[in-house]
Amino acid sequence: MSMHLQLRQSQSLVMTPQLQQAIKLLQMSNLDLAEYVSQEIERNPLLEATSSTPEERRDREQNEERQVKQDGNDASTALKTDSATRAEETFDTGLENIYADEARADTMNNNASDNAAAQEASAWASVGNGGSSRFDGPDFDLESTLTEDISLRDHLLNQLGLAAVSPIIRVIASDLIEQIDEAGYLKIEDEAIAERLGAEPADIAAAVGVVQGFEPVGIGARDLADCIRLQLTDLNRLDPAMATLVDNLDMLAKGDIPKLCKLCGVELDDMRDMVAEIRALDPKPGARFGGEIAQTMVPDVYVRANELGSWGIELNADTLPKVLVNTRYAAEVGKGGGEVQAYLTECIQSANWLVKSLDQRARTILKVASEIVKQQDGFLAHGVSELRPLNLKTVADAIEMHESTVSRVTSNKFIATPRGVFELKFFFTAAIQATDGGESYSAESIRHKIRQMIDEEDQKSILSDDKIVKILRDQGVDIARRTVAKYREAMNIPSSVQRRRAKASLV
Repeated sequence: MSMHLQLRQSQSLVMTPQLQQAIKLLQMSNLDLAEYVSQEIERNPLLEATSSTPEERRDREQNEERQVKQDGNDASTALKTDSATRAEETFDTGLENIYADEARADTMNNNASDNAAAQEASAWASVGNGGSSRFDGPDFDLESTLTEDISLRDHLLNQLGLAAVSPIIRVIASDLIEQIDEAGYLKIEDEAIAERLGAEPADIAAAVGVVQGFEPVGIGARDLADCIRLQLTDLNRLDPAMATLVDNLDMLAKGDIPKLCKLCGVELDDMRDMVAEIRALDPKPGARFGGEIAQTMVPDVYVRANELGSWGIELNADTLPKVLVNTRYAAEVGKGGGEVQAYLTECIQSANWLVKSLDQRARTILKVASEIVKQQDGFLAHGVSELRPLNLKTVADAIEMHESTVSRVTSNKFIATPRGVFELKFFFTAAIQATDGGESYSAESIRHKIRQMIDEEDQKSILSDDKIVKILRDQGVDIARRTVAKYREAMNIPSSVQRRRAKASLV
């Protein structure tokens, strides 16, 4: 054994905290980014948020207008005071002695006008905010005038409060209401409820019957057949033939109409009327309550056609958080030296790095989005049929970045185009080869063609998967039958047999 020195050279990737922060910011959505920046502003005293939202800009403009108006009023008051002073010096008396009669009359008229205006303002003040017609004022809030949608739970509990039932049934029914899902179904079994609540099966059944008697009709059903059965009972249409049809909904879904006619003992025309009645019912009676307002997807990037015939690309500046580094505050506080100076130095470095990371994030998003628009120009101009196959490597090589960077940029980012708002990952689709060895086709465009062919198929000529494969190959698309079946199932399109039965039942 001996001691010796050895020199060794190697390469390694060191993930500094700053680099980790930059990567983390790159894959954040705008909502997560705004929350992260807000936390950094609270933690770092040298960071300040700038007023960039339309509401803040409007408030600032209104404050400036009020200040200008106030300055004008002050100037007018000073002018009047100066004029009165000169008049008193000229006439060697007060203004009340100059044109005394007119001054007294004007004073009386002004007092009367002021009293009338005060009474009118007092009368209108009792009207409240509802009498205001200023829809462009800063205090007007359109959302505050909307009525809140009642939830399904509250709607059922209100009916339970009016129901004449025993206390035990009321308690059980209240628990059942809590178990009803958004569609209005009660999928928990009576035995499980009885075991959990320690109640008698008869009481559970009675409580279920009470809940199923509430509005909307069909609430508290165990499955689709039970829901339809409750609604038909309420309409007094649950005769033996209809009951048999409800018990065999799976056959109806398959389109086996002749067999259903034999089971129900009705003619084909009567079966069509029965099916039409069932289709007119509500399969999800609870879905109409407590629906949340759909939130508009806010895009990160806008794409618009410009006058030169190309596409203009810009970031959505309203959704990007903007921060500034308060160097003046740092200079004032940092005069103390010592630990304060060291702390401020760390804060300055952290703040500068955050500002730099936000700027780099915006530039990277714009760079990736520009290349995607360049690659998918046909989609923007002609639609999904012209969507080209694209992968991360193609974009990464074009903009000289790593594939992982492009992957992070396209996560949780949306782009607004003339065709609609899409996630950036929408434009990355697999390639399907052409039969003649030419340019490949996008998988998304092939799915669009399959759906279009099925939508336009004739009832007497239902397209099978083999027929769709033949049509696509005639158009130059080299695709297998299992691929067509996979795409069709992904789009929730039934098979050719099911479509033929479904369309035959509508004739």
